[in-house]
Amino acid sequence: MGESRQELISWMNDLLQLNLTRVEQCGTGAPLCQIFDSIFGDVPMAKVKFNVNSEYQYIGNFKVLQAVFLHHKIDKTIPVERLTKCKFQDNLEFLQWVKRFWDQYYPGGDYDPIARRKGPGITSSTATAPPAPRAAPVVSSRKVSSSTTPATGVVPRNRTPSMGVQIAQLQAESVALKEQAEGLERERDFYFNKLREIEILVQAVADEDAALAESGQQINAEKDLLIKQVQDILYTTEDGFEIPDQADGVPDDEETF
Repeated sequence: MGESRQELISWMNDLLQLNLTRVEQCGTGAPLCQIFDSIFGDVPMAKVKFNVNSEYQYIGNFKVLQAVFLHHKIDKTIPVERLTKCKFQDNLEFLQWVKRFWDQYYPGGDYDPIARRKGPGITSSTATAPPAPRAAPVVSSRKVSSSTTPATGVVPRNRTPSMGVQIAQLQAESVALKEQAEGLERERDFYFNKLREIEILVQAVADEDAALAESGQQINAEKDLLIKQVQDILYTTEDGFEIPDQADGVPDDEETF
């Protein structure tokens, strides 16, 4: 397995001096372009747009990246159509490959990402925050005739603009936290399914060895020891950990996310 989501995000933020929060933000193409600029130093960063929020603009960034791959003869297909959908698994797998490539070819030395892109380049989120509520209109005061009876004695109280801004900020934070939780759940299920496939494979080999032993045939002692060591790792739990019921845990199917 490659680096985890959090490790990759931390690496990108340190290298590019960005404030990324999700792997899906690589679907804009901008962070990927600058990662390769840190390796080759010849990516036309003036053509790379960071503050973008439409798939059409993402594709423009990926055209720059494809040109870099072609120029440097990088034998790797960029799945542009899947990446620009900003789905977690597609962007995670491609970013893991990018990290391995960077580890192999990064020349070292100092890299100034802000100077190269000529700006802070904070990548916008794929989800937009809800708009701030409008302040209530101000009603001009005027004298009321003594013969006129108001429809109600309750005077409406307007919310101040600062309250509207605070509500918008809280709503945006709520949306961001929800998306982060969903991303963590997808990542958990993704790795769980991989471990489940390993468990099934190991169990099949163990059953085959058991059948050979029952029939009196010789089994490979080294392979048998390796299988037992893998099973020990899979089934070891920490103190206080309880295996959840199947109904409360991850679904027992082989579908990955």
